[in-house]
Amino acid sequence: MTKPAIYHSQGYTCAESLIKSYNEEHNTDIPVSIGSGMGVGMTVGSLCGAVNAAIVIIGYLKGRDSQLSQNEARKYSKELMTRVRTKYNSELCLDLKRSKVGCDEIINFTYDALNEVLGN
Repeated sequence: MTKPAIYHSQGYTCAESLIKSYNEEHNTDIPVSIGSGMGVGMTVGSLCGAVNAAIVIIGYLKGRDSQLSQNEARKYSKELMTRVRTKYNSELCLDLKRSKVGCDEIINFTYDALNEVLGN
């Protein structure tokens, strides 16, 4: 399995990289293009693209198709967000960059946290 930071170094956005690695490791077919607009915190320093892609993956795998179903994805999303905030005190791209957290670091941390949260 190729670490998402490697894909990032090849020109994929942080979000695309995370999705691409997840697909490769877990034999899923989540469209990589979903992450295309998420890089650099949705291009404005907002929510880190890697974190956003992880939440998208959670929704894809654990989401519901009806408002009548229990929303299992929320508990997984909350756990992922808690792990990111505990480690970095923020999930915002701008804050992470100000704190000298490199893209490769947050991409790989988020990917590993995603796998742990999902029990992979």
